[in-house]
Amino acid sequence: MYRAEIIANQSVQDDIIELIEEHIPSVLYTLIPLAHGRGKSGSKLGTSSWPETNFVLFAYIEKDDAPKLKAVIEAVKKRFPREGIKLFFTKAKRLEKI
Repeated sequence: MYRAEIIANQSVQDDIIELIEEHIPSVLYTLIPLAHGRGKSGSKLGTSSWPETNFVLFAYIEKDDAPKLKAVIEAVKKRFPREGIKLFFTKAKRLEKI
């Protein structure tokens, strides 16, 4: 199992979610709709100087779904090459009992 984390410009949020749900119908995710920060593509702080903002989406997915998610993000990046779109994977382990 992997934790997938997507950080991207809000302008591509609907495109990314639509494709994820289309290609991984069983996906469950958490969306943080407003995120501020600074990355390689610049600052996104929601201010008059830096007006853009990001969103963060994370999901726990099975190993077989990781290539599908990667392909979705690559397709959106190809369509919107100037938007900051990042995907990170971390191995995750579900604790059955605490």
